[in-house]
Amino acid sequence: MSRKNGKDYLYLIWKQPETRKQYIVGILSKNGLFEFEYGKEINEARENGFQGIAAFEDFSKKYTSEKLFPVFASRLPDKKRRGISDILKRYNLDEYDEYLLLKNSGARLPIDTFEFIDPIFDDEQTVSRDFYVAGASHYLPCANDTCNFENIKINLNDELVLKLEPENKHDHNAVEIFNADGIKLGYIPRYYSKQVTKMIKNNKEVSCKVIEFNPNSNCRECIKVNLTII
Repeated sequence: MSRKNGKDYLYLIWKQPETRKQYIVGILSKNGLFEFEYGKEINEARENGFQGIAAFEDFSKKYTSEKLFPVFASRLPDKKRRGISDILKRYNLDEYDEYLLLKNSGARLPIDTFEFIDPIFDDEQTVSRDFYVAGASHYLPCANDTCNFENIKINLNDELVLKLEPENKHDHNAVEIFNADGIKLGYIPRYYSKQVTKMIKNNKEVSCKVIEFNPNSNCRECIKVNLTII
């Protein structure tokens, strides 16, 4: 879990519906109290259609609460729902903890374009993050939002290859992801690319491997990887 100045942090990501570009629009922290404030890319996000969150009308204010803000807690499964133990197990939790469930699941919903991510800070010595490969639909054969892996070899625990792409016009910190056969699968998500690029340039030891492969899932959730940097 990302910690800085004695606080645990999560970033709220908003994906622009047309361009699919991801923006860091909010910062949620926890240290006794919960705190929420809009993030460092909020102005650019607003220029591209982000209208804010109704529960947080003031873009310049830091909000505090003794409990997880209801607008975020409502994105989580009810602790009394049937099968909740299986859900907790899926996210490596022994008991129901709203904040940890928010962190481990990302709290993505089909009705909007938000998700929470565990940020990477520049001063972290060891990094381990799980995420879905970004942009897979642009590089893999897709039909009706489902990838076709007939001619592409991907298996659990496969080691993937990362390559910096400084000439990328959308993100000069872009990091490409390839399988062992040299087939491009997509990218490291943009919200991680700057820190990952910096660590690669600093000759950190980097490992990226497949931890979930869902060939029948939609293209945004077909390949989940673990990135480890030491």
